[in-house]
Amino acid sequence: MPGAEHWDERYRSVGSTAVSWYEATPTVSLALLDRLGVTAVESVIDVGGGASVFVDHLLARGHRDVAVLDLSKVALDEARTRLGDADSVSWIEADLLNWDPPRRWDVWHDRAVLHFRVDDDDRATYVEVMRRAVAPDGSFVIGTFAEDGPTECSSLPVRRQSADELIGLLGDVEVVERRRHKHHTPGGADQSFNWVAGRLR
Repeated sequence: MPGAEHWDERYRSVGSTAVSWYEATPTVSLALLDRLGVTAVESVIDVGGGASVFVDHLLARGHRDVAVLDLSKVALDEARTRLGDADSVSWIEADLLNWDPPRRWDVWHDRAVLHFRVDDDDRATYVEVMRRAVAPDGSFVIGTFAEDGPTECSSLPVRRQSADELIGLLGDVEVVERRRHKHHTPGGADQSFNWVAGRLR
């Protein structure tokens, strides 16, 4: 898996609003938070959040304990500048698989990381890190490329998966909702996603 340099260059060369994963409004993510009953008093970590506006929407909803984790300093700096270095947000520049969570959050959100983890060992590490980063009985919202989704993204291979495969990877969880979604990229392509929202056990 390429490191931070790959993603820094991607943001510099393409621009944060032209990358394929850009969404002006993260509709599915917000809807699944609502489905889980997540309120503004709950803490949220957005892994692979980069320059995404998901954090903007969380702050607009009243959240005051948000973290954004990403490999790319370029992406994080853009988001930090956009938000005026909001006191309510912690910016974490790290590789998720080598990251030791310093605390626990109530909600884990991922729309950009898991499908890049194609190796079984890396995927197992992802789940271990998630369970160390999320409070007991905490919630998760995860979106990945579906079985008919892209085979690569940003010139990198990805691992497509069904909702059942994703749930099987996560282990002992309570699934609240699974959802398929067609994401329309800024370039005009359609990408199929599978989303799962639930709670850890």
